[in-house]
Amino acid sequence: MPPLHDVDTIVFDILGTLVDDTAGLRTALAELAPGRADDLVALWGRRLSAEHRRIVDRERAYVPGSVLDREAAQTVVDAAGLSDPAAVDVLVRAARQRPAWPGSPDALARLGDGHELIGLSNADATELLRMNASAGLRWHTALSTQAVGSYKPDPAVYRLAIDCAGRPPERMLMVAAHAWDLRGAQAAGLRTAYLDRPAGDPPAAGDRFDLQLSTLAELTDALHP
Repeated sequence: MPPLHDVDTIVFDILGTLVDDTAGLRTALAELAPGRADDLVALWGRRLSAEHRRIVDRERAYVPGSVLDREAAQTVVDAAGLSDPAAVDVLVRAARQRPAWPGSPDALARLGDGHELIGLSNADATELLRMNASAGLRWHTALSTQAVGSYKPDPAVYRLAIDCAGRPPERMLMVAAHAWDLRGAQAAGLRTAYLDRPAGDPPAAGDRFDLQLSTLAELTDALHP
């Protein structure tokens, strides 16, 4: 494990990394479309990822995540053949139910003793506020990509965190369950730690991240030996 004594600021992805971002959606779809929940959740994710990429590539003007969520909900409703006109609203509300993964709040509390903690999320600012409160996540600051009118992995997103910290990026560690997110952070000069989570995006053969973690406890132990 590389030395981490010179890390001052830890930047966390939130969706999928510290919270189960599809928990509410899976529950709702299990009731609305029994037997198809997993496939429909995956469809939702693909739709969001595609639209994020279009915005990052300037193929589409920026719109907030609330708009993209509603579009994804409509895509899922159409694919599932749901006729209830309230189904889109049901799915949008359900998608906002994102409980913390076990241990996330405690790990932040421990890591925050001696390190600056930044949450960096594709969630809109208001949704980020609600999610942090409901999941019990406590930060020194939480940043939404809405502030730069784009989404990860736009380089501007990582510069947002670097500028906020006012530190050299090599003294900052990005933690995420998505290798694509870490590649973006790495390109901006941040050190990187992959955290294994269900439905994350695992590293490819050519990825070289500073750390690969099975649990957040491994990170807290590394920083607080």
